[in-house]
Amino acid sequence: MRAIEYDHTGGPEVLRLVERDLPPVGDGEVRVRVVVSGVNPTDWKSRSGDGSALPEPQVPNQDGAGVVDAVGTGVSLTPGQRVWVWDAAYGRTNGTAQEFVTLPERQVVALPDAASFDLGASLGIPALTAHRALTSFEHAPASLGAGSLDGRAVLVAGGAGAVGHAAIELARWAGATVFSTVSSPEKAELARLAGAHHVIDYRASDVEQAVRTVRPDGVDIIVEVNPAANIRLDQSIVATNGTIAMYASDAGTELALDVRTNMVKNVRFQFVLTYTTTEAEKSAAVQSVSAAVADGALRVGSEFGLPLTRFSLGQTADAHAAVEHGAIGKVLIDVV
Repeated sequence: MRAIEYDHTGGPEVLRLVERDLPPVGDGEVRVRVVVSGVNPTDWKSRSGDGSALPEPQVPNQDGAGVVDAVGTGVSLTPGQRVWVWDAAYGRTNGTAQEFVTLPERQVVALPDAASFDLGASLGIPALTAHRALTSFEHAPASLGAGSLDGRAVLVAGGAGAVGHAAIELARWAGATVFSTVSSPEKAELARLAGAHHVIDYRASDVEQAVRTVRPDGVDIIVEVNPAANIRLDQSIVATNGTIAMYASDAGTELALDVRTNMVKNVRFQFVLTYTTTEAEKSAAVQSVSAAVADGALRVGSEFGLPLTRFSLGQTADAHAAVEHGAIGKVLIDVV
């Protein structure tokens, strides 16, 4: 089978197309024929480095969607079933940038016939991250569902990104009033198409004034992509007993907090890395994301605010480079 692998860290050029043996299937495992592989920032960041050699070759990419090819004993999924997968390459050497991947059944999730493989390949890292951020506040429901955030206000920073897009759609599905900040009119349109009720171009408008005009007491949950740059604003507009959930650190790795301001409000800070969430949190996220997919609440494509950029399997290096250089929307690899 065709696969992309690298045997040392470095730039996209370390990725090469090779032939590999078909992976075996053990008890409790599922072999998936990958149709579409999704690329996330974590994929190129895991690959990058100083050229250090790896113990064994690595196939990149965590997310993907395809069709069950074979199953081991004790598995409820059946060959031919459409599925999406998550965390394929985490702690393993076999990601989704290959024609077949074998995973534990828990990491292979049924995909409804009405949902495209493009959507399935866009779910894992973005949607599971967004779910954890939206359920990290005090007394939050373990799982999101229709109406579970009724009465809540959510601000999604960077609503044009993949995680931001998923957070807008999940929060809207759950009944929250959704604000989103963006950096341009073009990105504002993407956030609106995703379903944000109030979109604020932070380069052209006063974000705090725009938020407090609608929610005088501030927002309950902030889904933050850039805490180092936005922390003063976040501390100002988060409501009393609110939560600031941070899943990235694009502007730096250190954060200066105003202790008194946050203490008075009883603010909670939640750092989010989907890989290391608890088993219960991950299971709840997968369940909720699946329910949102079934309800038609999670969507991809330009018409829904998440443009798709496509590459072939042999162009995986270009796909990684596109994500690293800030491609808008979602980057996908057509494996078949």
